[in-house]
Amino acid sequence: MAHPEIYLKKNEDRRLRNGHLWVFSNEIDVQRSPLEAFSAGDLAQILSADGKNLGTAYVNPQTLVCARLLSRKANLKCGRNFFIERLSIALSLREKLFAKPYYRLVFGESDGLPGLVIDRFGAVLSVQITTAGMEIRKASLFQALIELLSPQAIVLKNDNNQRLLEGLSADNELVYGEIPNPLIIEENGAQFKIDILNGQKTGWFYDHRSSRAQLASMANNQRVLDLFSYTGAWGIPAAKAGATEVCCVDASEAALALAQENAELNQVADRMHFVRSDVFDFLKQARLDNQLYDIIVLDPPALIKRKKDFKQGYEAYRRLNQLALQILSKNGILISASCSFHLSRENLHEILRSSGRHIDRHLVFFASGGQGPDHPIEPALPETEYLKTYFCMVSSSL
Repeated sequence: MAHPEIYLKKNEDRRLRNGHLWVFSNEIDVQRSPLEAFSAGDLAQILSADGKNLGTAYVNPQTLVCARLLSRKANLKCGRNFFIERLSIALSLREKLFAKPYYRLVFGESDGLPGLVIDRFGAVLSVQITTAGMEIRKASLFQALIELLSPQAIVLKNDNNQRLLEGLSADNELVYGEIPNPLIIEENGAQFKIDILNGQKTGWFYDHRSSRAQLASMANNQRVLDLFSYTGAWGIPAAKAGATEVCCVDASEAALALAQENAELNQVADRMHFVRSDVFDFLKQARLDNQLYDIIVLDPPALIKRKKDFKQGYEAYRRLNQLALQILSKNGILISASCSFHLSRENLHEILRSSGRHIDRHLVFFASGGQGPDHPIEPALPETEYLKTYFCMVSSSL
């Protein structure tokens, strides 16, 4: 059966023809295809103003991104076979990249599955669905996951703001099997106990894997400060690699408790300590106390979640980096990161340049990083590239 049709306004097909996958509500010719005729999650055929096929999408008439392309083909069927095919392609890439099943299995549009993120924690899958179009097809998704991977458990991580914008519930849910206790994953030669149901996002952040490995390669005999440490993904590999001391700072008591358990699990607790504090307050006090660190990791959560928050968020990034530079040892290393899509790599570059000049320090970039290979980038969709990291050597002014 043919799907109902949505016509775009004249010339509004150019972005889609160039590879983008989103249709915005103001691009639709609502006289020819009124959005109120659709329910959230319905499949539709997207057509240019002259009636040419652009692909099959699912629709939510209540959101700004009101249609997301699933295929360039007309009248795609989106059931079990669709998910089997897309998941198999995603799995084949990860199995080429990683020897063990600890990775992001699905990264939304980059894997042809908009509105879906899946992290694989061994035999446990953490699934985050952010759109109504994916939500109403989750039974077929789960069927495909069970058939392909035979997981021990599947957890739905629904506590995110995007679901609320799509009119969906925000309750986390165990939808299949049982979660082993403890649930332990491996990354960069370390083991980590994770808490899916109560942890942030999917329960773990795989995206910085490569940059964390680079930190570990430099950590021997260094005093390391891990800011916004969460459960120790940066700090623990550094300690295992020979850091003399690692200080983890985070505002979450639960995250630090799990970081402490992970330090003990990896037998590095004697070289680590954990401070519950607002990071701004910690940095100010460390400066007053004349504390200096050889390596500082500055990996905050997204401080610019919406474009309109840019000015305030930019200032927060600037202050954090400037404060961190003030407690860095001579010839020390600052690893500065941002996961805010709306803060560009050029913006972070400028923040670091100006912060170094402000305190009269010579700062150079000797490496840079981004999201790991299990977070592939769709080249026509800039929104899939969000993570940026600079490794900076900082010395006295020349």
